[in-house]
Amino acid sequence: MADVPDGLVLKRNRDLEGMYRGGIWVRRTAITLIAVFAALGLANVFGQRPSTVRAEVAAATISVYAPTAIRGGDFFEARFHITAKRNLKNAVLKLDPGWGEGMSMNTVAPSPIDETSDDGRFAFTLGHIAAGHSFILFLQFQVNPTNVAWHRPQNVELDDGNDVIARLHRTITVFP
Repeated sequence: MADVPDGLVLKRNRDLEGMYRGGIWVRRTAITLIAVFAALGLANVFGQRPSTVRAEVAAATISVYAPTAIRGGDFFEARFHITAKRNLKNAVLKLDPGWGEGMSMNTVAPSPIDETSDDGRFAFTLGHIAAGHSFILFLQFQVNPTNVAWHRPQNVELDDGNDVIARLHRTITVFP
């Protein structure tokens, strides 16, 4: 049998003599809490599984496919799918400031004709979308690690020139 390593006392370190008897339950509780937290993350309680919000009106159908819950540091993609039922002469997609607060917009693809601000909202000019045709816009984001906003609106509006065609209401939750 091997010698006991220096610094260890068998009665205390192996047999736990003199140790607080409830200590094992504190350790078991801590490990259980960590395991529950990890299981909740795997069950998508803390985000990133995308969902679709859709509006169908006489002029067009618009849908947004993006997560509604995310964590700081996450990368995610939002897909905006517009299908024109009639000619949209000057389609403009407007996004609430919640799409940019505490997030870095990495990529916009395909590039819109123009990007501007409309009273603090992102405004992407998509141009002409012929009746029966679709336009899909992809935006990639990274959530800033220090962003803890909990709930913030991320509404979307589709305009044809100055006419509002459709509005989508959605909220995103940012977990620490």
